[in-house]
Amino acid sequence: MPFTPFHMGLGIFTKALLQGSFSLMIFGWAQIVMDIQPLWVLITGEGHLHGFSHTYLGGTLLALFSAVTGKYLSEFGLRLLGMSQGGRTITIRWTVTVGSAFIGTFSHVALDSLMHSDLQPFYPLSVDNPFLALLSVEAIHKLCLYSGLIGAAVYFWVQQRLARRDRIQF
Repeated sequence: MPFTPFHMGLGIFTKALLQGSFSLMIFGWAQIVMDIQPLWVLITGEGHLHGFSHTYLGGTLLALFSAVTGKYLSEFGLRLLGMSQGGRTITIRWTVTVGSAFIGTFSHVALDSLMHSDLQPFYPLSVDNPFLALLSVEAIHKLCLYSGLIGAAVYFWVQQRLARRDRIQF
């Protein structure tokens, strides 16, 4: 699923479940970082489309990169947009940052492993892809789309309940 928003469906669902313990911005940044290598291959025609970046080892390295760069980019973006929490600048905890980046890169490898025959998720230990075709491409797309829709509904429902609770307490 290169360059599609489908990966974000699982991110939105995860955000609904974990709320403040997960950063959708870091997750999204990790998705972009993961697809830089395939974009390069598509532009230049050189290399393996789903190469090292689409392995769990590559995903680990890219998660670390995404965490370090994404934390500062996200916090900068929040400041730029003037977003704050109780008048204070929003900071993203490192545990949230690292967890979100790893969920982003590992879910990316997992989803792409289901549908791309050139993916070798366990390289260099194995060149096999045991996940290929466990689900149809249509089922994968539906899973991502529906998890995003359900996640968005749950997230906003929880946020509404929390806001109502806070209004009642004051």
